[in-house]
Amino acid sequence: MSRDIKKAAVLGSGVMGCAIACHLANCGIPSIMLDIVPKLTDEDKKKGVKETDPAFRNRLSQNALNIAIKAKQPMAPLYVKKNAKLIEVGNFEDDMEKIAECDWVIEVVVESLKIKKIVFDQVAKYWKPGIIVTSNTSGLPIKDMSADMPAEMKKHFFVTHFFNPVRHMKLLEFIVGEDTDESIVTDLAGFGERVLGKGIVYGKDTPNFVANRIGVYAIMDTVKHMMDMGLRIDEIDAIAGEPMGRPKSAAFRTADLVGLDTFKHVSMGVYDGCPDDPERDVFLPPEWMEKMVENGWLGNKTKQGFYKKEKVDGKKKYFVLDYNTMEYVESTKPKFDSVKAAKKGKTPGEKVAKLIAGDDKAAELGWKVVRDVTIYSCNKIPEICDDIVNLDNGMKWGFNWEEGPFETADAIGAKELVKRIKADGLEVPKLLDMAARKGGFYKKDGLKNLYLDAADFTYKEVPKTSLEVDVDGLAQRTVDAVYYITDPAAMKVEIADLKDRGNIMLRRAGATIYDMGDNVGLLEFHSYKDMNPVDDDVIELLDKAVDVVQEQGLYGLVVGNEKKNFSVGANLMMILMGARSKQWDMLEKAVAGLQNANMKIKYAPFPVVTAPVGMTLGGGCEVAMHGDAMCAAAETYIGLVEVGVGVIPAGGGCKEYLIRNLEATLRNPHVPSTFFNVRKAFENIAMAKVAMNAVEAVEMDIIRPTDKITLNRDYLLGDAKQMVLGMYRAGYNRKSPRDDIKMAGHQYYAAFKNAIWTMHQGQFMTDHDVVVSDYVAKVLTGGDIPQGAIVDEQHILDLER
Repeated sequence: MSRDIKKAAVLGSGVMGCAIACHLANCGIPSIMLDIVPKLTDEDKKKGVKETDPAFRNRLSQNALNIAIKAKQPMAPLYVKKNAKLIEVGNFEDDMEKIAECDWVIEVVVESLKIKKIVFDQVAKYWKPGIIVTSNTSGLPIKDMSADMPAEMKKHFFVTHFFNPVRHMKLLEFIVGEDTDESIVTDLAGFGERVLGKGIVYGKDTPNFVANRIGVYAIMDTVKHMMDMGLRIDEIDAIAGEPMGRPKSAAFRTADLVGLDTFKHVSMGVYDGCPDDPERDVFLPPEWMEKMVENGWLGNKTKQGFYKKEKVDGKKKYFVLDYNTMEYVESTKPKFDSVKAAKKGKTPGEKVAKLIAGDDKAAELGWKVVRDVTIYSCNKIPEICDDIVNLDNGMKWGFNWEEGPFETADAIGAKELVKRIKADGLEVPKLLDMAARKGGFYKKDGLKNLYLDAADFTYKEVPKTSLEVDVDGLAQRTVDAVYYITDPAAMKVEIADLKDRGNIMLRRAGATIYDMGDNVGLLEFHSYKDMNPVDDDVIELLDKAVDVVQEQGLYGLVVGNEKKNFSVGANLMMILMGARSKQWDMLEKAVAGLQNANMKIKYAPFPVVTAPVGMTLGGGCEVAMHGDAMCAAAETYIGLVEVGVGVIPAGGGCKEYLIRNLEATLRNPHVPSTFFNVRKAFENIAMAKVAMNAVEAVEMDIIRPTDKITLNRDYLLGDAKQMVLGMYRAGYNRKSPRDDIKMAGHQYYAAFKNAIWTMHQGQFMTDHDVVVSDYVAKVLTGGDIPQGAIVDEQHILDLER
């Protein structure tokens, strides 16, 4: 069951503290963010600032919030600026008593045991039974932090370790103390998973916990082998990124992103805190890295670290540190045969297997790092966590690895790993040896996913969620009419399970229709890697999905997938080739096909919910807008971007976006006329503007205020399914195509043409930009028709096409 947190207190307004408060606000949770009272500076005294002035006393927390509000998308900690109104700023001296109003108190002060204990002493004065108190420490022992706490408060105390940037990083580590009431931990895990959208990893009270222990080891082990093999920093990043199933930032770009001072602190935390770790010396930074910290070469925040960029002859050039000379040299694009082979792998595991099968330096480096990380991970269970699932999830959610160490080991083959480790003269961990004997770290048993338990070497079922099922009904949080689904009953739907059950109803190379259970269908796009362009297969199955759902007697349909992106748009190469070869009939037919399929989905005799996630652009956005409702992942980047490549949205996108903006006019009595929202539609389409998250998409009127947003992407399809069932159970009423759309007409079309002419005269538009923008204006206003003329949807679709 998920605990209902109505209000939280965040103690500390540094980078992490403010980011946590901002993400709570993103999820509709009000908080108070407190920090110390600053000291009066000489400059303050000159200005006559008084120590009693609230603005002065709350300066640290207010300044932190101001920085967060000004941050640019998509990396801003807030989805939208107005969410900041849910954060109340204050200070420890004047406002600590307000924590008594809160359900959860999160300590995020400087990483000093002495300071943290002082803060907890203050918390104890106002603490009430039932208030959860957690620390965001990255490694200080729970028993030391809680030593002086009242016994009852200790039961409510544990570690909740967020990862930065909090909004984007899925991992939330839970570290439980000896005195912690585990039922409280379970309740908060439900809240973290469903409301905050996090993935919960349970770790042990050891230095750096789970993800940082393994992730930092992997990077420092890579540094060690780099130096031994005489490789360059940019060569390492060419190997230790995507070819090894790691993020593009690989090793050193990741360290630049984190900050070398922070990275050193975390690494030294293990070196100092684990004197008996056989691999302890790996965590000790080499002298040249210490010199970088001394020089202030800390990475992105100081504009130079392992990399830096400079302007040379008016052009940006990238440089990389030569750690032998401590001078920067021009960065190159290293090429290795094994890396080239790895890129041909279809899965992350295949890529790693192909990389380490080579015979060049990249293969050697890749093998040594994979070998060492596998051995270290095996040897750290159960020291840092109880099982391989928590460790693998920690690396995927905290370091953005595509597969965890044990999943990677299975992809290579546990037997192959044992054979090569023995050939290197190293000891094979018992856990790895047992995996090789029993057939892997993970296996399937019918529909069950199993993992090898390190305690007794038997297989146990992989848990799907940290939640207990609660069917009390749909709970929702609201922030200015934006709804976030938090229903524990809406469990995960996994497409792999649907395949295992034989639930495929119709399949093409680029799309598949499934029965996803409970009499709900699912249309999945899966064309071209994670891009899912709207191609012929997608259009065909969009059209046929309505027939299939009716034939099978299903209640409704979800349109979504488990890929990184819903759809990046139409198949532009097909459009380009058709235009170059003047196949206008073919293009007319293709565009009409998408329009007709979208209209068929929109006016299906059953509920249709689309589930956009990631990039939902152009044609993908058009499909998403044609359902009865959207259930969007919070991190959805959605917009009509066709103008950026010289065409206009013509799959019904202009029509749907116009309708949504006209609806917005009716909702807002302060808007003087419909032209305000028509202009907004024109500007967003003509400038190919993209909403950088789902809440921003609501502000742009791409997503309706009545649509739903899911914070944890793992539940997206399950939540969408629940929405379909809800509409069906409420008594779904079939809609008819609209014939009542009031157009702005020729007067406003002329106004747009005048604006376009002005932009062209100012050389802000090319000749072709004028052609495209003129057509956008014509579609949205109706062109040369009277103001207020009434048209139907087909009229606008014809204009688009």
